Amino acid sequence: MATFASNPTAPEDDDGYRLWLRYEPVTNAAIKVEYLKYASFIANTEKGEITGSALKELQTGLKQLIGKRVPAITTAGSRTGGVVFSLKPATGDSAAKEGYQIQPVSGNIVISAQSERGILYGTFALLRHMQMQQPLKNLRISSTPKIRYRMLNHWDNTDGTIERGYAGGSIWKWYELPERVDPRYEDYARANASLGINGTVLNNVNASARFMSQEYIGKVAAIANVLRKYGIKTYLSVYFAAPKTLGGLAGSDPLDPNVRAWWADKVAEIYKTIPDFGGFLVKANSEGEPGPQDYGRTHADGANMLAAALKPYDGIVVWRAFVYKADPDADRFKAAYEEFVPLDGQFDPKVIVQVKNGPIDFQPREPFSPLFGNMPKTPLGMEFQITQEYLGFAAHAVYEAPLFKECLESDTWVNGQGSTVAKVIDGSLHGYERTLIAGVANTGSDRNWTGHPLAQANWYAFGRLAWDHQLSAEQIAAEWTQLTLTRQIKSREHIVKMMLRSREIYIGYNTPLGLSRPWMGVHFAPEPWQSRGARPDWTATYYHRADSAGLGFDRTTSGSNALSQYRPQVQAQWNDPDKTPLPYLLWFHHVSWNKKLGSGRTLWDELCHRLYSGADSVSWMQQQWELARNDLDTRVYADVAGRLKVQRREAIWWRDAWLLYLQTFSRQPVPASLTPPDRTLEEVKKSVNIYLMR
Repeated sequence: MATFASNPTAPEDDDGYRLWLRYEPVTNAAIKVEYLKYASFIANTEKGEITGSALKELQTGLKQLIGKRVPAITTAGSRTGGVVFSLKPATGDSAAKEGYQIQPVSGNIVISAQSERGILYGTFALLRHMQMQQPLKNLRISSTPKIRYRMLNHWDNTDGTIERGYAGGSIWKWYELPERVDPRYEDYARANASLGINGTVLNNVNASARFMSQEYIGKVAAIANVLRKYGIKTYLSVYFAAPKTLGGLAGSDPLDPNVRAWWADKVAEIYKTIPDFGGFLVKANSEGEPGPQDYGRTHADGANMLAAALKPYDGIVVWRAFVYKADPDADRFKAAYEEFVPLDGQFDPKVIVQVKNGPIDFQPREPFSPLFGNMPKTPLGMEFQITQEYLGFAAHAVYEAPLFKECLESDTWVNGQGSTVAKVIDGSLHGYERTLIAGVANTGSDRNWTGHPLAQANWYAFGRLAWDHQLSAEQIAAEWTQLTLTRQIKSREHIVKMMLRSREIYIGYNTPLGLSRPWMGVHFAPEPWQSRGARPDWTATYYHRADSAGLGFDRTTSGSNALSQYRPQVQAQWNDPDKTPLPYLLWFHHVSWNKKLGSGRTLWDELCHRLYSGADSVSWMQQQWELARNDLDTRVYADVAGRLKVQRREAIWWRDAWLLYLQTFSRQPVPASLTPPDRTLEEVKKSVNIYLMR
């Protein structure tokens, strides 16, 4: 397969493979003339692989943007009219070393940095600037990442499937490796490097011990050899019981000297093959996965054992906090806090605890996890989900940057007002030395990488926010649209407007007013009536708690008291149902069907209006997309238009499922201004059952 750098698809027949690196020819004549003034040469004095990648990218980009092949030279000397890579002595921390500056100096455009990675990131920033046809006159760009480890977590399996993958199979061809290395790996690396992503976890957190075998370490090394050229370190998810299942030991007790020795030897083997290996991601004692608690040990015991094995090397341990027990009397909302806060200060400095943005599980809207701010002695990393597990898979258009920003800008109040979640994870609040943000990847083997063409924007938005969480969702959407879809201003405005509203529209027909987890099984079909499961918190009724009196989960002192895990100022936002913002109402309160809300409607009427408004607004999204039609590639236009039709149909499906089911408790009619569903609850259930059949 040819890479999108060497064999780009024609603009009029764009299949989406090139993502935001299309490098379409510059159409502004004056801007092109200016760009040509700096296209006499590229001066690169370095011999490293990463600066070599930067040079190659800049030559490719300029050739496609301005139609000129720009030669490479080793030093500019007194020459002017080119681009110069300037590697300066390293003086700052790891984040500073990855930063870059771009500015005109003595008749050249100079990209300066303290590391090869910085040169690479600066190169992509310059190309992004030029793709958007911005002038170079008075150009001054200086940028440093706010977070040290910026990574994708792939939930890819050895058989080529992806857990929560909606864009085809895995891009990793395990049965072909290491002899055949798919050219697609390099394009994947380029796309990530263009955003400043510097780490990739290759395999599912529900891991296989196979990845610790000598055979698979060799396969991983072949991928690492590609990613390394773009400043990306390779990580692996580990199966905690590997010493027993793979190593033949009696058990995997993290305090057993034999187990510790096995891991130390295994880590040494990995680093011998992959010298810049990034480290381990671990899911343990969660949803049936083995872990240290199987031996009466703590999460800190397990993480610290792996950290000890990594001590001679630069690798880290990323330990997931997604842990909850099967307790019928507990509130899953509280589980991670109860497990991890007592362990604060007990983790090795090489350990980062990775926390999902919300306390439940990647819902369309959640309050921020109460873990953030409550473990000042333990670095906490953010885990966002880019793949749309609970956001309509690849059938629904949902731009996730507003979700990311909503969490990052939430105020924990742990050190007074302004103690945002972003300041927790970037280390500025508690002085963490190691900081991390991870996104569960939405890439797959589909030609356009993400299935839904607009889902590319979520990969892009994650990367841009991982580098700089102060960027706005609107700025990122405008950037991505111009780079990926069209330069025409009016059409861009329609698309950006649609993107910015898309999440609220989805919430409207899916989980309005703070409803959560109305589906089980395949995480796709609406099942608010689902009440049987292997454990209570694997049912839908556990979360919404609909009954004849009302709806919602009481998490105040009269209920589970989950609110007590937040600071008093945060509790004050959500403790009183009359003052709780409506988007969070049912997260924290069981509300009477007839209670008058701040909107002036009763709970029942407000639910109905939001469900209908959400479903109807998909038609508005279709209109916005249609208005941009003439400025879009025909293939991309048709793809998204077709998916929006699916989304409209399924939005009505969701609306009807919720309304007809909840109506059995409220015993109230649909408001007169709305048209009742034209099907019965039993008919909706029958349509859902199809998705549950084997």
